[in-house]
Amino acid sequence: MAEPSDGESLEEAFARVEAAVDAGNADLSALGFWRLLRTVKTDPAVARRFAEQAGRIDRKAFEAGVRMRFPVWLGNGALLTGTLFGAAAVVVATRASNATLAGLALIAAAVAWSVSLHCPAHWAVGKLVGIRFTAYTFGGPPPPRPGLKTDYETYLLASPGERAWMHASGALATKVAPFVALAFWPGSDAPAWAAWTVLAIGVLQIVTDILFSTKSSDWKKVRRERAFARVQSARGV
Repeated sequence: MAEPSDGESLEEAFARVEAAVDAGNADLSALGFWRLLRTVKTDPAVARRFAEQAGRIDRKAFEAGVRMRFPVWLGNGALLTGTLFGAAAVVVATRASNATLAGLALIAAAVAWSVSLHCPAHWAVGKLVGIRFTAYTFGGPPPPRPGLKTDYETYLLASPGERAWMHASGALATKVAPFVALAFWPGSDAPAWAAWTVLAIGVLQIVTDILFSTKSSDWKKVRRERAFARVQSARGV
């Protein structure tokens, strides 16, 4: 079995990290927890062996460090409301005789769908591949936005390819959303400036993904999990 670089066995290392978390230290990076996960992810058998303990450690640290948590059903319900709001805005955009109202409604639909579809897409794909989620959070860099916390035990039990698709799903949903709204523009009385604004929202999100998400968010995680998939494939596991 692979061992951490400092000479500890994986059993000893996970026990040390869990004891530290139980004692009140929730800094998993400083404790070397993520380094341990990079080790276990290279072998599905090892990942299965430590999945329950890793999930337990991650959950304890998360709950100690994040006070504002909401049930998954509540977060999904709130975002479903946002999705329905976007659909209603499209109805307004395609039926309003006032061009300004139609244009503003079209933009509102693009924004609502961009925000509301991201986490439910993660949830839906995760559910399909057996990944569960424990809570919704709200925060992040400005502007604050909803986030969905993964149950790390089930996350480790999924294959790297399945984990990659789960991460990609939210990013793809967010990027597609403005263009779906834009598709309704020809059937509306919305002026050209509304269409250009929606297009700009979509392009801006793609640009920010290229500049930032590949380094710190969903696409970084996609690349990470695809790399683990290649390692496992090379090892024939």
